Amino acid sequence: MEVRLRDKYKNEVFKAMQDKFNYSNPMEVPKLVKITINMGLGEAKENAKILESATKEIALIAGQRPVVTKARKSIANFKVREGQPVGAKVTLRGANMYTFADKLFNLSLPRVRDFKGLSRDSFDGRGNYSMGLKEQLIFPEIVYDEVETIKGMNIVFTTTAKTDEEAFALLELLGMPFAKAN
Repeated sequence: MEVRLRDKYKNEVFKAMQDKFNYSNPMEVPKLVKITINMGLGEAKENAKILESATKEIALIAGQRPVVTKARKSIANFKVREGQPVGAKVTLRGANMYTFADKLFNLSLPRVRDFKGLSRDSFDGRGNYSMGLKEQLIFPEIVYDEVETIKGMNIVFTTTAKTDEEAFALLELLGMPFAKAN
């Protein structure tokens, strides 16, 4: 199976990273390890249909069936009981990960209204990048008429980079549309 972004990493990005950061060992060159998509569904405790539609939508977006996440502790203020379903998440690796990233960078993010690029400040200090989306409608697989409620999601890109600078260079070379520096 041909995956465009993986081929780009092997043929262009790997060499560019090695030249830019002067890695002596090819195993030092950072790479994308996994992408985690998480959708928190606090309102799922009242309406089970929301959880069902969210899992269906994440499966369409990611190409992989999500895991339903359950509350670890009871929290009285939020009316949450331990073991209650509170969200859905999926972890993508390998070909699915590269396919999703390619689709996100080139199809979905440009569909966001008034999109000027992703924030450069969302790195965690260990080479991982987190971003949030306000609605699932930007993905081409989602049929607008079948959506009951608009739900946001968090997407985390986990890399083997040791610093944020290396992770930024890796993601930018892969094609992530970052906002212009001020």
